[in-house]
Amino acid sequence: MNIFSLLNEKTVLPNLEAKDKAEILNRMISSLEHLVSDGELDEIREAVFERERIMSTGVGKGLAIPHGKASGINQTYAAFAILKEPVEYEAIDSEPVNMVFLLVGPQASNSLHIKMLSRISRLMNNTEFRERLRECSTAEEIIEQFKKEEHVTLNG
Repeated sequence: MNIFSLLNEKTVLPNLEAKDKAEILNRMISSLEHLVSDGELDEIREAVFERERIMSTGVGKGLAIPHGKASGINQTYAAFAILKEPVEYEAIDSEPVNMVFLLVGPQASNSLHIKMLSRISRLMNNTEFRERLRECSTAEEIIEQFKKEEHVTLNG
């Protein structure tokens, strides 16, 4: 499964304005509403916020990877945002976050979920890739960057 194939024009938010972590998460989860039912969206929201209560998903370098597993969904969903202004996120390096990658999957698919988190982390750890993403102004450009970077990473 490719990361870029989980993203679309509605789930990629190239210039997201948000005042805090909760607003970021709520806006990103809401971007999935065209893909899931209201009940599924509620389960996703609950899973992501529950995971965030356990420990912040701010992984450093201006990046957060909020994630969760919900029993009511049967496939993996993702959203990606570049924030207009950095937001305090309780990250491990205490720095504000300016990019957020949301990943939610079915409760039953533990190994796929971990594999996808690892792939996102590896991609996003590349400084040059993050800089190319920041230069993008549209969802289409961002998705294209993910496509190119995944191709290089997986086939390079």
